[in-house]
Amino acid sequence: MQTASSHDRVKGLYQMLFEMATGNFNFRLHSSEADDRLDELARLLNQVAQAMRDTILNANHIIPHYHYQSLVQTTFILQSDFKIDSLSASVTQVLGFQPQMLFKIPFSNLLSIQSIPLWQQIETEVQADANYHNTLQLIFVTPAGTILPTFCTISRLLYSDKIFISSVSTVLQHALADTWLPHTQSQKHTSSANLIQEVHDYILNHLEEPLPSVKQLSRLFGTNEFRIKEGFRQFFNTSVYQFYTEERLKKAHLLIQQTGEPLKNIAFSCGFTDYVNFYKAFKKRFGYPPSQLQRPAE
Repeated sequence: MQTASSHDRVKGLYQMLFEMATGNFNFRLHSSEADDRLDELARLLNQVAQAMRDTILNANHIIPHYHYQSLVQTTFILQSDFKIDSLSASVTQVLGFQPQMLFKIPFSNLLSIQSIPLWQQIETEVQADANYHNTLQLIFVTPAGTILPTFCTISRLLYSDKIFISSVSTVLQHALADTWLPHTQSQKHTSSANLIQEVHDYILNHLEEPLPSVKQLSRLFGTNEFRIKEGFRQFFNTSVYQFYTEERLKKAHLLIQQTGEPLKNIAFSCGFTDYVNFYKAFKKRFGYPPSQLQRPAE
């Protein structure tokens, strides 16, 4: 029993770290009766989450929530001299490089210093083995200087001297633009940031429900309609309703891609009471109907 309990508590610690990574600083871990090192870690993580939330809000910034994730495959085709001959469009999304920056440059230019010795070894092995195939971790460096450890599958293509490199990465997506306020406005908007953060979180946590009117929201959060409307324009450059609709459609898009749930059920779970309205809104937003999205193989 103790082992199972400890296992669940460790899973809770990982869950806490994930929630913090996605921008959810409201998640909290509960202490157990053991009062041991795991509880000590739980209390520490709770304190860090609270400190990060307070610091970001006090700096007049709305905390972005990276609720929507997708697995993105990147592909490189290298020439025999290990320069990039072709690549998938997803490389821009994952690594941040524009395609024209990468064409005909050595693949090693994308790697961190730590990965260069390993890559040099791979080059030697690929040249010596026409059937080379291996999966290992390489560390990429983005234009912003961020490191991205990624497991890559490296293969020699049959009947060709070209090299194929493929990887799958998890990309955190969000719709919030830069929401920092000018320094001269910081004092004026301190309380507004806290208010709009709470309304923002409330909407994200109730996407499956009908959106309350701005009047109802103002009563719920003890403020007036003008502050909520003005706050959303200030921080998100949109209205409350447009924000709510956008987040519902993004959630539906993710569920269609990553689950086998019927489209009508997904529409209803995202707060749409009429499938036709969902269909029209989805097609208008993404440029294609929900039925055209590739779904998981059963």
